[in-house]
Amino acid sequence: MTLDQLKKGEKARILSVGGSGSLRQHFLDMGLIPGKTITYIKAAPMGDPIEYRIWGYELTLRLSDAKEIQVEPAADGEEDAGSALVVDKVEHPGLGEMGKYHTSPKGAALSEGEILTFGLAGNQNCGKTTLFNRLTGSNQHVGNFPGVTVDRKDGQIGKMSNTLVTDLPGIYSMSPYTSEEIVTREFFLNDKPKGIINIVDATNIERNMYLTLQLIELDIPMVLALNMMDEVHANGGTIKINELEAALGIPVIPISASRNEGIEELIDHALHVAKFQECPGRMDFCDAEGEDGGALHRCLHSIMHLIEDHAKAKGIPVRFAAGKLVEGDRLILEKLELDQNEQELLEHIILQLEKESGIDRNAALANMRFTFIDKVCKATVVKPRESREHMRSQSIDRLLTGKFTAIPSFIGIMALIFWLTFGVIGAWLSDLMESGIGWLTDLADQALMAADINPVIHSLVIDGAFAGVGSVLSFLPTIVTLFFFLSFLEDSGYMARVAFVMDKILRKLGLSGRSFVPMIIGFGCTVPAIMATRTLPSERDRKMTIMLTPFMSCSAKLPIYGLLTAAFFPKHGAVVMTLMYFTGIIVAVLYALILGNTKFKGEPVPFVMELPNYRFPGLKSVGRLIWDKAKDFITRAFTVIFVATLIIWFLQTFDSHLNVVSSSHDSLLAMVGGFIAPIFVPLGFGDWRVSTALITGFTAKESVVSTMTVLLGSGVDALTTMFTPLTAVVFLVFTLLYTPCVAAIGAVRKELGGKWAFAIVVLQCMVAWVVAFAVNVVGGLLIG
Repeated sequence: MTLDQLKKGEKARILSVGGSGSLRQHFLDMGLIPGKTITYIKAAPMGDPIEYRIWGYELTLRLSDAKEIQVEPAADGEEDAGSALVVDKVEHPGLGEMGKYHTSPKGAALSEGEILTFGLAGNQNCGKTTLFNRLTGSNQHVGNFPGVTVDRKDGQIGKMSNTLVTDLPGIYSMSPYTSEEIVTREFFLNDKPKGIINIVDATNIERNMYLTLQLIELDIPMVLALNMMDEVHANGGTIKINELEAALGIPVIPISASRNEGIEELIDHALHVAKFQECPGRMDFCDAEGEDGGALHRCLHSIMHLIEDHAKAKGIPVRFAAGKLVEGDRLILEKLELDQNEQELLEHIILQLEKESGIDRNAALANMRFTFIDKVCKATVVKPRESREHMRSQSIDRLLTGKFTAIPSFIGIMALIFWLTFGVIGAWLSDLMESGIGWLTDLADQALMAADINPVIHSLVIDGAFAGVGSVLSFLPTIVTLFFFLSFLEDSGYMARVAFVMDKILRKLGLSGRSFVPMIIGFGCTVPAIMATRTLPSERDRKMTIMLTPFMSCSAKLPIYGLLTAAFFPKHGAVVMTLMYFTGIIVAVLYALILGNTKFKGEPVPFVMELPNYRFPGLKSVGRLIWDKAKDFITRAFTVIFVATLIIWFLQTFDSHLNVVSSSHDSLLAMVGGFIAPIFVPLGFGDWRVSTALITGFTAKESVVSTMTVLLGSGVDALTTMFTPLTAVVFLVFTLLYTPCVAAIGAVRKELGGKWAFAIVVLQCMVAWVVAFAVNVVGGLLIG
């Protein structure tokens, strides 16, 4: 039978894993290996995908992918066979007693002045971000990895200026299934840090240690941070640290990143192994007398002997390279530059492995790793009872992923967020901010008048800087409030459930449920949403998602909505805001249907995703994210938007002979806007001031508001000279849908290239014009 035939609550033992290529490798890396027991938990509300439990964690698969996995029924209570690893007990090293597990130092200790660089690596949802914040505090900065737009966070450890930690993307394996896995692997192979800090979720150690074994093969000094040990102990379990260290050959430090426990000891051990270049004491995890008769052991060691000189010349750890060649990793094969005879011999060695072991190469390697992990865990892990976190997650999921409650719950949660953001918390804070800015503007105005400053300079400061930048800053609290709620949803584990629930719906649009997460992030900002598409393994899905994400209404458009709503719909602000968001979603759905049947024909990628336990997000992590976004917004307000405001003020104050004009209709700005205004006449707003504001929106969407404020003054009553309630709605629809800002277009260019970025700008402007025209025509007919 196949896995898709399993019923709710039933267990089965995996016999074989079908499929091919990187997808099959991903299945194996996620623990779907022959001999392992898997349990059917529940189906998504629409019957597909299915949630299974394996290796102590929840995994989702579509029914079509489950058909590729052959299984046999397993009795209730049946455990996976396997013996414990016999290890000698070694005392856990205390401070000043380190170096007990490191049998292969690379030479003399590093000089005092050399910077100790570390890569922080781990699975998703293991507490990596929390640990990074604990290690670095405020001493961190954000950039991008060379050539890609994946966030790269670097920071020094505490006040130690000779250290640098890089927070790497959360990954499950070093196989090139997603772009983020490639980024992490290239960092270790090319940047060659002095040490690795591998963080592991102690409540799900079997799943997490699959990456650990691959990191050890890199032969880089390494420490293992066992996170969430407080949860393990609270649920009646424990981990024998001494035996685990002896089995792996690296220091293992129990920590709780959220409680700041064990961090100092972790830092001490990490600094020591990096300074003295003490590499892992064990590199080989295959058994010379294993179930396969030692076939994989002989295969790996033969390949290591074959490629040793090539690996050394290219600076690639030979044990790591050998494993990747068994997996059929083309990137590593190309780097090694083996000649034809060597490649033929390599293939012959691997075919011999398959013949002797009776299973294919990829399954043999994955099975070896998980078999070793299973033996280690049997010897070192005292299993806790079912954790309170897991029981709580199961209870919450009955509501949030239930057949009849999942989608209503999602709509209710998003509606609550919009109501709190636009109708309660965010609106109240924005009004408070606006009052403060108004008071400061009046104070500056009085001071300038008292000083008898030149009228042009007075206008520049008050009508230019204060009016333009101030009008944008007043919306900062609303934006911060929205980011707070979105980051809370993401860190809590709910976003993964949303993808699980929405997968079948998105599949009808030609996408995977995984595409839903970048789209939700797009409600905050388009740039990180575009970056988030790098977790999608399919180039087709990634491109399609990038094209749809800008239709999600980003927070930078909130000032536009707020300005027009205050002028024309003051009593229905929350309703108008919500309608804008859902309009963007509806247009994106229609756009996806068109793309899926034209340029992007084909099936979406399989849906393979871990469903982590719900956890209350760390307030420090959420606070730091909010501060980063607020700081980014303020920086833009006082740079890009400030400069754009001054340029707009200058162009609307002077004519072509640089004389101060009595009316802005005679200004340079009127000349520029007049060329573009006819494009918008069919939409109902052919005023040159409107077209000018839309142009500045290319730099940053907030600039639309600052431009209008400079041209019209701060009073919303002036807007009625340019818009009617209908044309105000048309204008809102157009600004919702037209091209994203320069920063987002830059992210698209880095991801897909200049041609794609240009195409997205043109297509979105066309879509925006067509939809806005339709709204104007239909609205006119209904009113008339």
